[in-house]
Amino acid sequence: EVQLVESGGGLVQAGESLRLSCTTSGFTYDTYAVAWFRQAPGKDREGVSCMGSKNGTIYYADSVKGRFAISTDEPRNTVYLQMDSLKPEDTAVYYCAADRGSPWSCGTFLYYGMDYYGKGTLVTVSS
Repeated sequence: EVQLVESGGGLVQAGESLRLSCTTSGFTYDTYAVAWFRQAPGKDREGVSCMGSKNGTIYYADSVKGRFAISTDEPRNTVYLQMDSLKPEDTAVYYCAADRGSPWSCGTFLYYGMDYYGKGTLVTVSS
């Protein structure tokens, strides 16, 4: 059974950093892509970042390029999202996600979504 549990959200001021963690189980990064999505109040879900299987191609939304970084720690079964230079518009519930796919499947996943999601962690950025 695929399980995803996010942690690390909180309240920070604009310009500060935060690192989200996602503990995963039930799959390996050799065959599954992993990603972060977010949903702000009153807005649609947005794909933030994705890493293809086998540490494949990495994608970022234009809104976070140069500020966010996705990484994995395979021995710890953990996916990270390092978020720097945070802005008030980054305020959202952030969800870890996973789906079986190729090293270059992230473009499709970020647009259409993935099969498995965690329950989310809230990030609030004050101005």
